[in-house]
Amino acid sequence: MSKEFASIPWVRYADDGCLNCVSLKQAKYIIQGAYGNISFDFLGYTFKPRHVISRNGKGFTGFLPAISEKAKKTIRQEVRNWKIQRKVDKSIKDIANMFNSKIQGWINYYSHYYKSEMYEILRYINKCIVKWVRRKYKFNSTRKSVNWLKKISKNEPKLFAHWKSEKFVMAI
Repeated sequence: MSKEFASIPWVRYADDGCLNCVSLKQAKYIIQGAYGNISFDFLGYTFKPRHVISRNGKGFTGFLPAISEKAKKTIRQEVRNWKIQRKVDKSIKDIANMFNSKIQGWINYYSHYYKSEMYEILRYINKCIVKWVRRKYKFNSTRKSVNWLKKISKNEPKLFAHWKSEKFVMAI
């Protein structure tokens, strides 16, 4: 603010600010200006303009949080470090017990706002489980592994924390 609008006095309140414009025209000029960076990351969330449907069904643009790309990358790296595909000595229930608390924690934290941004991560976890199935049961194709896992997910939809929702089961 001091660089861009040095002539306009402003007051900072913790993480908010208040501009003291002399006219409505001046305020509109500041609000409608072209700004390069319109998002920021905070506590694993990216805050940026997103399309929202209001309670009355009308769409508008809101400035909302969703899981950040950095957080997604960190989660994928952690899942990769689990090396699920190498745990062929374990049963599928053992695999679920080993990782469900962590998966549930991510779901609880990151899907509170704009949960659809989490789907990519949950599909990645499913892909890792498919690799485990393929290696454990020595299936020649990924399709056989996926079909086997779909049968399991239909019989035990609450086995993995992210399978409790229909969307995540179908994402196998």
